[in-house]
Amino acid sequence: MKLKDFLILVLLTAAAFFIHGHHPAVEDATVYNPGILKILNPSLFPYGAEFFESHARLTVYPNLMAETVRITHVSLDEVLLFWHLLTIVLLLLACWKLSGQLFEQSSARWAGVALVAALLTLPVAGTSLYVMDEYVNPRSIAIFCAVFAVDSALKRRYWGVALWTILAAPVHPWMSMFGLSLVAVIVWFQDFGGFQRLQRILHRAPALPLVLPFGLALGYPSQTYQRLIQDQDYLFLLKWEWYEWLGIFGPLALFWWFHRIARKHGMGQLDLLCRSLMLYEVVYFALAIAFTVPPAFVGLVRFQPLRSLQLVYLFLYLLGGGLLGQWVLRDKTWRWMILFIPLCAGMFYSQRVIYASTPHIEWPWAEPANDWLRAFAWIRENTPTDAVFALDPNHMRMPVEDHHGFRALAERSKLADANKDRSVTIMFPDLPLVEECAAQIRALNGWKNFRLADFQKLKKSYGVTWVVVSQPGAAGLSCPYQNQTLEVCRIN
Repeated sequence: MKLKDFLILVLLTAAAFFIHGHHPAVEDATVYNPGILKILNPSLFPYGAEFFESHARLTVYPNLMAETVRITHVSLDEVLLFWHLLTIVLLLLACWKLSGQLFEQSSARWAGVALVAALLTLPVAGTSLYVMDEYVNPRSIAIFCAVFAVDSALKRRYWGVALWTILAAPVHPWMSMFGLSLVAVIVWFQDFGGFQRLQRILHRAPALPLVLPFGLALGYPSQTYQRLIQDQDYLFLLKWEWYEWLGIFGPLALFWWFHRIARKHGMGQLDLLCRSLMLYEVVYFALAIAFTVPPAFVGLVRFQPLRSLQLVYLFLYLLGGGLLGQWVLRDKTWRWMILFIPLCAGMFYSQRVIYASTPHIEWPWAEPANDWLRAFAWIRENTPTDAVFALDPNHMRMPVEDHHGFRALAERSKLADANKDRSVTIMFPDLPLVEECAAQIRALNGWKNFRLADFQKLKKSYGVTWVVVSQPGAAGLSCPYQNQTLEVCRIN
């Protein structure tokens, strides 16, 4: 890579960072960050740690972040910022390397990478995913490894495929399998006859696609599990909105169009990748139908086959941007501006709507910017590490809270919430955690109307010693911290 190319890559990384923002303790970070904190300080989270450790034990990601903190001797927030920037630049670098195989013109190569940078936080159909989140997490690492692996596969450098898969698998075993399966489809087309051989296999074994769901449906989840999972609409294909279904079939139509363009102009690698992506998406769509539609297979829903669309969307942006660069944008600066200025402004605006009460970039050294985050900071600094908290089970969806996680910021134990704790629990239907999560959420029903007797009942049943309540609070509680929105109170 030339110095000029490296500088452009750095500028695109900075642009992506400022367009999409940085929120290190929201959404899935509320599951992974407590795992990091507990490695750094084992005395934290003496109660309820199983709600995040069930995920943390399946990945080396918390250990990687914790080890980075120990080596650098800086705060966890600074480490998370560093890794967030690093994963963005590595993803864009992987896209740049891959686009070099697909397009000869420099304008096409950079247009594809620029479109990826501009659209990182565009929703991926109805999967509740982005191509890359506004914070670092295991998917951030797995996705750039997948792109590097695809680049190696197109070059027939299978040692590279093995290397990138080995790096990704311990960080995110399931997402790394999506990358590996796309590589397998590419190799199928390159070296094993592609569609012709597939047709022969299906002709000889027409029932083969039906075998996998029956083989995996081991046991029938409990009624409690089924109640918990039914609220997670993104897991069930038939609960998706019509425009989310367009997010499945739209990429297929576009890849078919790209494939025709590539074949017409003799762009062999682009043609190969488009055909591979079409087959890859069709296979996972068929699995999604089999896993999520029959009621008898509700235990398979948690495997979320359509999370494979994360890679589909990434390559859609890369290939679509490359074709725009080659035949539309070219070297005309005004055309680039007409496309990217409104696009980037729209993406920036959408992030400001989602995190309306939080700074667009949550710098590690900045003071908490809203009442929820101020309350969490006070709790972290002023309550004992063995404190057990209760708060509204839907607090992450409340106005001003902006999807931030209590454990990740307050660094204290709490009862299960109806958002991320529920999402984590449904991944493990056979664990006692399912019943415990459901029981704790039930215990918090009617939270807005709780009085002193209700809080004392939580203390007796679950050892809750502190609560976070909305103003004006409840009579009889001792509340050493208050702001305009919340009170943090001790249960005497």
